[in-house]
Parts: sequence; C-alpha cells; structure tokens
Amino acid sequence: MGMTNIRARLIVVLVVLCGFLAVAGAPSATAATPSDSLWFDGTSLTVQNGRFVDGQGREVVLRGYNVSGETKLAENNGLPFASVADAKKSATALRALGGGNAVRFLLSWAYAEPVQGQVSTTYLAAVTAQMQAFLDAGIRVFPDFHQDLYSRSLFNSGSWYTGDGAPAWAVALGGYPAESCGICLFWGQNITQNAAVQKGQYDFWHNNYGLQDAFLTTAQTTMAYLAQHLTTDEFAGVVGFDPYNEPYAGSYDSGETSRTWEQNRLWPFYQKFRARMDAAGWTAKPALVEPNLFWNANIDSQKQEGGLLDAGTLGSRYVFNTHFYDQKAISGILMWGNASDGQYSTDFGTVRDRASAAGTAAVVSEFGHPLSGTTSGKAPTVDKAMYQALDSRLPGSSWWTTPASSGPVLSGTQWQWDIYNGRHHELMNGNASKVLTSGDAWNDEDLSAVNTNDSGTVTLRQDARLLDRVYPGATAGSTLAFTYEDRSRDGSTTLTWNPVPSSLPNVAALVGSGQYAVQVWRSGSSTAPTELHLPASFPTASTTVVSDLGTAYAPPAYSSSTPVGVAAEPGGTGSRRLLLTDSDSGVLHFALVTNGATAPSSTLLNAARSELAAWVAAKF
Repeated sequence: MGMTNIRARLIVVLVVLCGFLAVAGAPSATAATPSDSLWFDGTSLTVQNGRFVDGQGREVVLRGYNVSGETKLAENNGLPFASVADAKKSATALRALGGGNAVRFLLSWAYAEPVQGQVSTTYLAAVTAQMQAFLDAGIRVFPDFHQDLYSRSLFNSGSWYTGDGAPAWAVALGGYPAESCGICLFWGQNITQNAAVQKGQYDFWHNNYGLQDAFLTTAQTTMAYLAQHLTTDEFAGVVGFDPYNEPYAGSYDSGETSRTWEQNRLWPFYQKFRARMDAAGWTAKPALVEPNLFWNANIDSQKQEGGLLDAGTLGSRYVFNTHFYDQKAISGILMWGNASDGQYSTDFGTVRDRASAAGTAAVVSEFGHPLSGTTSGKAPTVDKAMYQALDSRLPGSSWWTTPASSGPVLSGTQWQWDIYNGRHHELMNGNASKVLTSGDAWNDEDLSAVNTNDSGTVTLRQDARLLDRVYPGATAGSTLAFTYEDRSRDGSTTLTWNPVPSSLPNVAALVGSGQYAVQVWRSGSSTAPTELHLPASFPTASTTVVSDLGTAYAPPAYSSSTPVGVAAEPGGTGSRRLLLTDSDSGVLHFALVTNGATAPSSTLLNAARSELAAWVAAKF
C-alpha cells in the first residue's frame, strides 16, 4: 500500500473514531528510518502464498522473543518496562545478543481499560513509546492482548496462584466463586480445574455481561491509537495483531466439543476482531489467530481436537499462530532424559501442515523451557530441538539425504525476554507480605533468556550459540531447504546433531568443528538481496561463504554489484547480515555459511563449491 493511501485511511479512521475516542496529541511527523537501513528495508509485511512477504517480494522469517512477562505484573502497571530507557536497552540487547528481528509485544486489557468504558490514554501512550524503542531498533512488532487464568482479579491476597488479563470490573460483573484449584502441581491446571477461572472464561466467550464487546472496543481503540501515534515508518514495522493469548472455552455447553467451540465461538470472535482491525486502520495487516490452547498438546490426556479446522481458507488476512511447550519434559515424569535430534520434527511439522491447509503463514509465538527447577537441566536440549524444528521439519540425521522435504522455515518468538528476571519486586495479588523477586515473579515461572547483572548490563542466561542464530530473514524467492548446526552446549558437552556427511569431504573440511548454515532457494523476481542474520559468533573477518553466487572468506561490505557481502542490520545495534544478490528468476541457488575455517585456500573453497553444486543438482 502506498504512503498516500495509508495516510488517507488513517484520516478516515480518525474521523470515524472521533465520536467516541479523545486521543491525546497530534499524529507524529514522519521520522527517519532506522539507522543502517538500506534501500530495500522498512517495508510492511503481507501474507502471500502461505508466507510473510515484504514490499520487495521477499519471503520473510520472523525470529525473536516475547516482550515480556513483565506485562502480567503490577509492579510496572501492566507495561513491559519501567521506562522507555529500559525498553531501548532491551531492544538493543535483543538485536545484538539475541539475534532477533521481531517481538511479540504483550499488552494488558486490565490496564488499558481500568474503568469500564474508559480506555486509558496514559497507558496507551506509554505502550506506544516503549513499542517505538523496538521499531526504531529495526525490530518488527506484533502486539498481543495477553491473558492467563483470565484475570488477576479472580485471585485474593492469600491465593497460591495469580492471573492476568481481564480488568477488575469485568470480574466483579460475574460474581464468581472463591478461586480454588484443589490439588494442582502446575499453575496451568487452574485452566481446567479452577471453577472461578472456568466461569470467567466461559462468560467471555459467551459475551455475558457484554464482556467480549467491551474487549473488542478497547482493542479497536488501542489499534487506532497506535496507528495514529506511530510514524508511517514505524507503523510499517507492525506485523499485525494477536487478538487473544491461549484461548480456551472454560467449559463446554451440552453437546459442544472443542472443535465446535472453535467453529461457533472462537472463529466468530476472530472475525469480529478482524473487523475492528479494519475500522482502526489495520486493513493491510493480518490477525495472528490462535486455536484452542490444547489443540497440539503433547500429552494425550490433555489434547483436544482443534486447529481452526472449520475456519476455511485463512488466506492473507489471518496468520495461523500457535504455541508449543513440551509438557512431558516439563512434568519431569513423562519424559526421562534429554531431548535429542528430531525430537519435535513431528510436532512442528503439524504446525506447518495446518497452516498450509489453511492457506496462510504460520508463527510459533511461544516456545521454551524452564531455566530453573527440577527439569531445567533439559532446557539446553529441549530448546535446541525446538529451534531445529523451526528451521526444518527434518531431523539432522536425514537433512542432507532428503533436503527437499525440509519444508518452510517457521517464524517463532521464544518465551521470553525479561530484563528484570530475578530482580522483580512484585506484590503477589497485592499482598505486601508476599513480595516476589526471583525468576519471572509469576506463578514460579523462570523462562527468561536474559537478566540484568549488577552493573546494569543485559546478559544472556542461555548459551549464545543457541539463541543468536543464522536464519534467512528475507529470501529473494522461495526457500526450499534450510538448516543451522549451532553447536550449542549442554554444560561442557557440545551438541552436534547435523554433521556434514562424509560424502562431502571438502565441505566437512571447511566447516571443521565450527557452526554452519545451509540455505537452498529458488530465485524470484525481487531485485533485493537474500539476507541471513549473522550471529556475533560469525565475525566478518572469520566468516566463510560458499555459494553458486560466489565464494568469500571475510566477505566484503555489501554493494549492489557485490553478490556476496556483509552489512549492518537496521537499528544501529551493531548486528549484521549476509546479503546474497542474484540477477535471475526461477533459478536454484545455494549458500553455505560457516565460522569453522581459518583462511581457507581457493582450492578448498572451489572444491567445496563443486561438491555443494553437485549435491543440489542431485537432491532438487
């Protein structure tokens, strides 16, 4: 969509809204694009042919984190950060340390509408300013109105658990029973065992007391505010909107099943939300819709039929958005030992297949594993296996032999990126005698990939090799296969699940014990380059690229006439990308990127290139 059309639509939206929304301040002037941007950066994303696509026609993969569980807490009034300065610090670290190009940005209905019918522009202004910190760092954003256990206000000062989401006034309307989970070992059991939580969820999905209508109005007001107060360039970085986190019926009506609930309750809600997006000036952006929370549970007793099976073709206006946690591993009982190569190939393959059947793109907007507690020792392998499954639907053991079955590279945002981890001061359910400081300060969770050290520096809590990864952020064409061997560590053990096969001896010699990625793609009509994120562990001076487009050790700076080059990523954070430029369409291309070689000879580079070319010709 052109700039003129965007502005024209925003003006129409504001005129329509003026009858019920008083917005503080005038629209921001158009700001400069993020520093280090190149001519092909900064365009809006759309959904085409089951993929995210940028304005240059390139296939885009979103990788990053949830920002953040802090929104669930009261200590910063339902905001991800205490200040814009903290948001900027977090965004810089997320880009430079975590390698992310996108975040799922959590919002709170309770703080957006603290009084029934009155949206807080103070909250929306703070949200906008903190969101801008990420957009200005070149990080794409999709907001999420978050909830867990329906509402914090269902719980009292003596409760063992807490929730987030609906405002206190919404809970007061329901007159719910005193909350009790009975014998619950995990907070998530409240979803199906706590009568107060169940009744609150049930009322929302049945629009009792007008709860759903109120939420939709607040959501529309929020989206209209963001559309007005973000600059044109910033708004282009907003991917879409996640309407509702982890939806569940609460309880089913007589004769109702999980599948019919999705069809008759959940999907109509998403259609209403979609209409509110259109009215708020978000017509060109997709709704990132989640199915029934339990549709892909990996414990059979929890699994429920779903996945928006009866919604038809979602197409370009919706994205299939789901979560995945290994509840077997988290239980400490149902999965002994660690995850291994290909552990989640089938689970994430199901996500790919469901999105493909629905005719849209997919995003796994939450995944991860606890970093403290009795099962935290599984985290290095569980998370490696999840990233492996995002990259390809194949285990490493079969990737080189059947790469054409690799499938699309999935977008995903890990839970979570909380710079306050271990330094909270949260009064649990308002109880001054229960001050939570450790972990994520919410129901004993501890999943943040980062914290802040005593000197105020954001620091990774997980192996940088695992988190800061090579991935194809934008492909000029269609990715046919991708893999990344991160060589991440489980304690002192280096995990190698996808070694280069002995049938490619020169490639194996080039990679050695280093990290490596391989991408195979078919070029399209875009004149913009294919780009892969370069982790900090791939310094330009020691990065090797072997491609049909050229070979390079210590690749030169990017220029339009350089087929293999390196450039900074937008945002001025110091992160970098490899840019590969072709001048054709419909042609197979490949690239190997590794940090394992030291000043390789031209003979070795050419031999590795010949091996890869023959492999591509044989496998595709």
